[in-house]
Order: sequence, then C-alpha cells, then structure tokens
Amino acid sequence: MKEPEPATQKLSLAAKFLKSQSVFEALILFAICVLAFMTRLFSVFRYESMIHEFDPWFNFRATKYLVKEGFYNFHNWFDDMSWYPYGRWIGHTVYPGLMWTAGVMYKISHGLHFPIDIRNICVFLSPFMASNTAIATYLLTKEMWDGAAGIMSAFFMALAPGYISRSVAGSYDNESVAIFALVFCFFLWLRAVNTGSMAWGAMAALGYFYMVAAWGGYIFIINLIPVHVLVLLLAGRYTHRLYVAYCTFYVIATLTSMHVPFVGFKPVSYSPEHLGSFGVFGLLQLYNFFFYLRGLMAEKDFKRLLRIVGLGFLGGAVFLLALMLFGEVPFLTGRLKSLLGATSNIAIVKSVSEHQPSPWTTFFFDLHCLTFFTAAGIWFCFIHLSDANAFAILYVIFAGYFAGIMVRLILVLTPVACVLGGIGASNTLLNYLEILSYSKPLISSDSKDSKSSTSSDEPRRKPRVSKIIALGVVLGMMVLFFYYVIHCTYATSTHYSSPSIVLHSSGHGGERIVFDDFRESYTWLRHNTPLDAKIMSWWDYGYQITGMGNRTVIVDNNTRNNTHIATVGLCMASSEERAWEVMRRLDVDYVLVVFGGKIGYSSDDINKFLWMVRISGGIFPEVVESEYFNTRGEYRVDGSASTRMLNSLMYKMCYYRFSEGTNYGRGGGFDRVRQTEIGVKDFALTHLDESFTSEHWMVRIYKVRDEPRRPVYEL
Repeated sequence: MKEPEPATQKLSLAAKFLKSQSVFEALILFAICVLAFMTRLFSVFRYESMIHEFDPWFNFRATKYLVKEGFYNFHNWFDDMSWYPYGRWIGHTVYPGLMWTAGVMYKISHGLHFPIDIRNICVFLSPFMASNTAIATYLLTKEMWDGAAGIMSAFFMALAPGYISRSVAGSYDNESVAIFALVFCFFLWLRAVNTGSMAWGAMAALGYFYMVAAWGGYIFIINLIPVHVLVLLLAGRYTHRLYVAYCTFYVIATLTSMHVPFVGFKPVSYSPEHLGSFGVFGLLQLYNFFFYLRGLMAEKDFKRLLRIVGLGFLGGAVFLLALMLFGEVPFLTGRLKSLLGATSNIAIVKSVSEHQPSPWTTFFFDLHCLTFFTAAGIWFCFIHLSDANAFAILYVIFAGYFAGIMVRLILVLTPVACVLGGIGASNTLLNYLEILSYSKPLISSDSKDSKSSTSSDEPRRKPRVSKIIALGVVLGMMVLFFYYVIHCTYATSTHYSSPSIVLHSSGHGGERIVFDDFRESYTWLRHNTPLDAKIMSWWDYGYQITGMGNRTVIVDNNTRNNTHIATVGLCMASSEERAWEVMRRLDVDYVLVVFGGKIGYSSDDINKFLWMVRISGGIFPEVVESEYFNTRGEYRVDGSASTRMLNSLMYKMCYYRFSEGTNYGRGGGFDRVRQTEIGVKDFALTHLDESFTSEHWMVRIYKVRDEPRRPVYEL
C-alpha cells in the first residue's frame, strides 16, 4: 500500500521542476537564441555561404593562415602581399581574438569528427556569437534587476538592428565577437561588485582580456569601470566589496592585456587612454590608507596632512598641464580627440562613412522603440538606485554621447539600450498587468471598524488609473513589440544582409537581377595574372583583392600609411603620363577601378574620386582640389567638366570605350549614376592596355605598359 508514494513524490517533484521560474526562463532564453541565430541568415538563403564586405576578407584570410600554420607562426607572420613594397607584420598589427575564436571552433568541430569547412565556420560565427550575446545580456540585466527584465532585454538584443548590422551571417568582423565580450565582461564586473569576490573580479579581468584581443573598443571598458568606481566613491557608496573587485580586476586586466602584441606596454606607458584606470587604482589605495592613518592620528594632525596632500596633488596637476602645453606629454591621441568631439582634419578619416556623426534618424532606425523604453529604464534605475543600476546609467550616458559623435559606435550603445529598455518595458508591463488583476478585498458586514479592516487586509495599494487605461497601455505595448519585430526583420533583410561583393536589383518585370562582377573580376585576376603581379586600386578593395584574387596589393583597408595611400590617389588624379611614371616606380602591373555608370552603381570610384584628390593633395602640393571643379564650382563629368578632371587617369580608365553602343536604352556615353552624358568620349590610352572588363562594366582592369604606345601617323 505504500509503494505508490515514491512515484507520486517523483511526479510532484517533476511538476515542481517544470513549473519553476528558472526552467521557464531557460526555455524562453533558448527560443531567443534560436531567433537570434536564424534572423541573421537572410544572406545565406538569398545568395550562398560567403564572406561579406571588405575587412572580413582579411580576417578570413588571416584565419585560414592561423588554422593552417598554427598559433606561433600566425603571430610571427610577415605578409609580403600587403602594402607593397613595405609589407605588414600581421601578428603585431591585428586584434587576434576573432581569429582565435574561429580557430578554436574549427579545432573542436574537427576533434568531434564534424569536418566543417573553415569558411562556413567564419560565415556562421557572427550569428552564433549573437546568440551568446543574448544570453550575456540576460545575465547582465538579471544581475541588475530580475529575470523577467533579463528575458525582455535578451529579446531586444536578439533583434536590435544596431547589433545586427555587424553580426549577420558572413559579416566576419571583430565586432561580432567583441560585443559579446563587452557585455559578458560588464556582467562579471557587476557580479564582482555585488559579491566582493576576488574570483569574480579575476573572471571579469579575463573577460576584459578577451575584449582586448578582439577589438580596439576595449578602451571603453577600461575607462567606464574606473568612472563607475569613482562615482560610487564620490556618492558615498564605497564598500570593501568595491575595493576588492576593482583592485583584483585592474591588476589582472592590466597584466593580461599586455600579452596582446598589438597593445603591448600601452597600459603601463604614457597612453592617456589607460591613465584614468591607473589613477582610480591609486586613489583607492590612498583612500584606504588615509582611513588607516585617521585611526592612528589626532584629528588636528590628520587635517594638516590632508592639506599638504591636497596642495601636492594641485601642484602635480599644474606641472602636468604645463608639460602638456609645451608638448612634452603626448596627452591626447588622434582617436581620443575624435571621440571627444574634436573635428578631424585627416582626409582619410573623414572619407569613411561610419566615422561621420550620427543623425537622429539613425537612433530611431537602429533602436526603434528602445529609444523610448531606455528612458523608462533610466527612470526605474534612479528610483531603485543601486551600485549596479548606477553602472547602467553611466554606461548609457557615455555610450549615447560617443554614438552621437560616430555612427559606428551605435554598436556600443545598443547593448545598454536593450538592458535599460528591457527594464523599462518589463516594469511598465508588469505594473499595468497588476492593475488589470487588481480586485478589491471583500469586507464583512458585521465588522465594527470597516476602515481599519480594509487598510489592514488589503494586500495591494489601490491603483491610480482605471483598468480601461491599463488595458489600453498593455495592448499598445503589444502592438509596439509586434512592430519592433517587423521593423527589425525588415532592417535585417533589406539593409544589413546584402553582401557588398554580390549586388542585385529588380528588372522591369519584377525579376531579380544579380550582379556578380566583383567575384568575376577577382577570379580573373587569380587565373590570368602572374603570381607576383602587383595590383593597384583604391584602398577600399585591397583586402578583397588579396583574399579572393590572391595577388599583392599596393594599399589595402588597413590604412596604416597615409603617404602611400596618397601616392595611389596621386596616380588616379594625375594625367596618364604622370601616373605612369609613379606606377613604374611602384612596380605596378595592373590597375583596378570600380565603375557604376553602366548599371547605376553609385558607390563607384568616380563618386569617391574627390576623396582621393583631398587625401593626395594633403601630401602632394601638385594636386589641387579646386582644379577638378568646373567654372561654376561643380564636380562634373559632362562637357562642363574641368580640363584636369577630363585628363585624369581615373576619368580615362572609367570611361574608356564607354561611348560604344547604347546604355540600357540611352545613347552611348550616358552615365546612369551622374545622369549625364560624359564630356570626352573618344580617346585612346597610351600607357595602359585594357585587360578585363566585367559583364556589367562594374570592374575594369588595365595592364600597365612597359613603354608608352607610340602614336600612329596616317600617310
């Protein structure tokens, strides 16, 4: 008779397990991870498994070298196919965290007898890391608030366009790994602050080391955490838990970060980007030491000591300021100046679109309803202020400022917007759901003191708004969440899932037209040029030429030598004769240009040409920007264009033979991007030979002649 009791007990335990909140949250979190992974696969479904953009092609090439040659050879790799004739020491000029991650996944998969190709690992690494970032966002929010807000934040993070822009399949870039490292490091830091554990502080330092290895944005972490400590100190919230957490974090983080060759000894040198963290570390030691002295000294003597120390600090600050004014201390780097709002005068920096200030529309497009829920989250954090919530407030203030300075830093703002948006949306929703579930307790008729009975028995305070208003708010939020999903899906599929190497458009009948000219051209380079051929192009295409064409390039996307890039700009902006002289000195064999006038591709070299002129003009006085404008001060390619423009090598390489035949129903020589007919149609090349033109004229490759072509005289 007693045998069924264990079974009943087991069933009850299983029921309790299934009904537990942690299991429910784990199931929802798993679904969010699947959603984060799947929503980033549009490019794979539409095209194929391929690497996108420009920088990912270098990362892919470096990862293949790491897998093939090993860790040691990778960090000692001198690449002679980049920046000819200088070359590039890859191990000391790259953040290797992305390559490490892909290499480890490759080794694990093959160790488990899953022979996944390294290309597919690189293609799907970003969606996989996006799923991990959703989990890290949940952990960070739960550490600050609760599990319900964590689930909401993870949902926002899985779909936010501000993060999807750098984490779609094929976008094999540093940020896909770095954002996970950033969010996870912040979670470990808050756990260390809340517990005061040296173990959690050490783990936060290891998370920081992963971030240092992955992306230069580690500077944000090593400055935000000290600011958090300083604010807590000034606000009177100092505890020994904070002291243990920060000291453990700073020491281990500094030592480990110096093991990344590209960083080296910057954390312990004059680098201004690391001085703040060291200053806060020293301040904590002084703060504790003064408290120790206060217990040993008389109050009068202690105040005198404080005055002396204060005057010493003031004198040191004045001395440091004087050194800065005389240029003896390299206090502000170019990157720090740009992040502090100083206008950069370097043309090559200004030419990059993602370095431009962010318009307000960018925030609404990349964050959608998070723009409003973040403000609500800040409000709730101020109401229930804690050490962790203060960190979130500081994070959103600094990240919001930097995102306004530079478009690409929307990526850093997105995680905290999701965290605070999750807190704001979760609490707002729960508050109004509580109003909907409110029911006034019944009062017995024989009660003598009904008023006191009501006040003592009522479990909740009477809501200030009616249930109709609460229902309207809840339904409104449901509609807003629905449109958030619609907007994020639209942004992902339309704006962030189109690889730059394969383009498409719709024909008149709605059919889909694919332009695969880039891969066609790079394949031609690989199979039809000598192995030691040197290819000159604008720096935008350098990584793709070495990655897909397997040929040596003069410049590439690393932009590490402004003078060398200016020399390429000089060739493009000069006459054919002058450019030939420079190209022969550089041992250039082929010149590649991108031209969109045939099909209407606006991101071609003619539209980028003014930046080439500005960059080269900053080094070579012979290049004057105003000479490429017509008499009305306009940049044109038609009959009103300036003589310098019409004689430039860029104009000739793009428009050579362009007037032959018709252009999609227009007359010969009609540029569909500039919507005009070119100024000079029939001209010959004397120093270059056309070697290849892609199917849609998007890529044109010219062979540099050993000797100029002699003119042909008619008898």
